[in-house]
Amino acid sequence: MHRRDFIGAVSGAAALGIAEAAFAASPDLETDARNAWLYVLPLIEMAAARIRMTDTSRPGQHAGINFFRHSEKLAGPEDRGVTTPNNDTLYSNSFIDLTNGPLTLTVPKVGSRYLSVAVMDMFTNNNVILGARTPGGAAGTWRLIGPDMKPTGPRDLQVKTPHAWVLSRVLLDGLPDMAAAQKVQHAVALSGPKAERPRVYAHREAPWSAYFQSAAELLKSDGIGTAPDGLAAFERVKNAGRSKDFAASGYSAADAAAIAKGVESARKVVETATDHVSFIDGWSYLKPDVGDYGDDYVYRAIIAVLGLGALTRPEAMYMRAASEAGSPLFQGDGLYRLNLSKPIPVNSFWSLTMYEATRDGQYFLTENVLNRYAVGDRTPGLKRNADGSLDIWIGRHDPGGERTSNWLPAPKSGPFSLFMRAYLPQPELQNLTYHLPPVTKA
Repeated sequence: MHRRDFIGAVSGAAALGIAEAAFAASPDLETDARNAWLYVLPLIEMAAARIRMTDTSRPGQHAGINFFRHSEKLAGPEDRGVTTPNNDTLYSNSFIDLTNGPLTLTVPKVGSRYLSVAVMDMFTNNNVILGARTPGGAAGTWRLIGPDMKPTGPRDLQVKTPHAWVLSRVLLDGLPDMAAAQKVQHAVALSGPKAERPRVYAHREAPWSAYFQSAAELLKSDGIGTAPDGLAAFERVKNAGRSKDFAASGYSAADAAAIAKGVESARKVVETATDHVSFIDGWSYLKPDVGDYGDDYVYRAIIAVLGLGALTRPEAMYMRAASEAGSPLFQGDGLYRLNLSKPIPVNSFWSLTMYEATRDGQYFLTENVLNRYAVGDRTPGLKRNADGSLDIWIGRHDPGGERTSNWLPAPKSGPFSLFMRAYLPQPELQNLTYHLPPVTKA
């Protein structure tokens, strides 16, 4: 697959540029197959991530279900488990199973340091984000309870699916801060009943019969979520087969061909997301419902592939730069410049991260002579202009002189992409009255 682009949107506009009617309920089996494939894709992606992150046979992997795995260093080029990792925070994550009872989540006091602990259901919605925005503060003990349990107090946090992903981000303010950041990281803790490691399910590249069979099991495990139109399409595809279990042999040749065609169409919705990017002053902005999608199952599916684990807009905003060709991918060997004439309005921090684009459309940090993967408001040694503005120089080759201190190296070859992250964005950034300036050819 060529999942080439992380899509963005203008606030209040249809980010994907796809008519809603194109995904409405339809008696057409091909259309139903397309919609059904997209509807269940987040479950498939989360199940795949759960297997990767709980594989105790892998080097450095020590945590199973209901235990935190702490990544005690910043992500680097060697980290390829999840696309578009940030290079600013230490990650801790745990896939959890609440079927045997609640879990206790402990969050430490962190002062002014950025910390967020997100609890995402298996449909990739953020049910809870504990951090600076938590009323009364995030520090203390919380109880994570499943969807069938009733909260008994303000410290009970109800998760919408029996299984979920808990992802903690702790800001690292340079290498001298490592020990202090790791102390905070390890103070984020889970305790509760043990759980068995889950089985392996089909992945998104699997034949449609296996894909839908796995999705049916995941829906039984974690409920139907939202988006009734998507669920209805899924049921119609199932019921079109004689065996009602998605076995390919249960469909007529014509119906099987229609389903295969619909699934291929669904894959292209994700693959060709670049065709639907909207830019404001050279940057794409994600839709306001990112991270908590409601019935927007098409957008939810795309983000599940291109940015699994995305936070909600009040917590963080993700913007992607346009090249001189108006594409989210940069191809040239020249030098680029981002001039920030005034501070980016955030209550925590911002960073601009460089990614190499892989052949299958994912994005990872790229090796370079500076071992620098991002430039942000905490990057040491940056030199400002006489007027106080900041120039970030972007390219494959050292720009030389004083510009080197502000250089964000690009891959030696191949396409690359630039993502801006803004944590705890202020209202003018959230409502897009503030726009980032474009990245331009130097």
